Amino acid sequence: MTRLALVMIVRDEATAIARALRSARDHVDRMIVLDTGSIDETPQIAAAEGAEVHHFAWVDDFAAARNASLALSDADWNLVLDADEWIEDGAESLAASVLPPGGGGFMGVVRRDNLMDHPGAEGAALTWIPRVLPRGVRYEGRIHEQPVGVGRGAPLALRLMHDGFTSENLQRKGDRNEALLMLELQSAPDDPYLWFQLGKEHQVRGRPPQAALCFTEALRLAPLDVPYRHALVIRALTAFKTAGRLGEAMTLADAEVANWMNSPDFWFVLGDLYLECASHEPERALTELLPIAESAWKRCLEIGEQPQLDGTVVGRGGYMAAHNLAVFYETLRKPQEAAKYQALAAALRGKA
Repeated sequence: MTRLALVMIVRDEATAIARALRSARDHVDRMIVLDTGSIDETPQIAAAEGAEVHHFAWVDDFAAARNASLALSDADWNLVLDADEWIEDGAESLAASVLPPGGGGFMGVVRRDNLMDHPGAEGAALTWIPRVLPRGVRYEGRIHEQPVGVGRGAPLALRLMHDGFTSENLQRKGDRNEALLMLELQSAPDDPYLWFQLGKEHQVRGRPPQAALCFTEALRLAPLDVPYRHALVIRALTAFKTAGRLGEAMTLADAEVANWMNSPDFWFVLGDLYLECASHEPERALTELLPIAESAWKRCLEIGEQPQLDGTVVGRGGYMAAHNLAVFYETLRKPQEAAKYQALAAALRGKA
């Protein structure tokens, strides 16, 4: 019986799959790759890296493919990776002392740093996702599928990197994801998570009005305690602001501020929101709106980075807030303050 297997579903990932497999190879007992119809060299590269390669006819259903890949594994534990992910650090949490033979009654939740390069979101957004699964867990959901079968999640030190949200990869996969989300929403129109994911698709592809509509629906339908609430609120505020729906953004910010007093992301986007409002209401800018933006970015620095928050963007509790303050003071012709925060931004960026 195998203790730990790497399990992947892939398609046309010749440029990335070797990186993923090499990052995991020394930490697992088997590597299982299920190819869903590649027309490039993905299967051959996977085999050359030591993976067992199997094939599956794609049926527009990620859960079906995930479950088919898990069915190929006899392992007590399965590490699920995508080809555009790789293990960055924390692989010691895959050891037998943490994941004992025979399995366990929990799913391992790991940190994933999503690299992004689209305007306004450069850097890395952090998510926490269950990716180390005991035998018997299966997936549900045509897209943005979720593992089910074990209710308890336990955080592991494992950290993954992911470049699937860069512009190049979004262009390659975005149409497929959007189509599957629309298809899934036809059968589950009241699912807030699907609306949230569709809003994210629109947002990263530069469609603020459509993103704002989807986030509005997600906010209407989602219970207050959903695990993605932080990311939903932050993304909705950004979408409302970018779409010019400033009144709705202010209403949402007022309603949510008590929930996110210690979120650098909330205060960062709040500062951006008040700056945008100041540009539309110059008569209130200096006396009311800009001081709030200033204090919001300073609050980010007081809080610092909070990597445990789902959807947090690295830098909002550090160098990004300091940079905004430097630009703010430079615009107000306060060179000493501007220089102070320029230096702080440089120092914090070096630590990020």
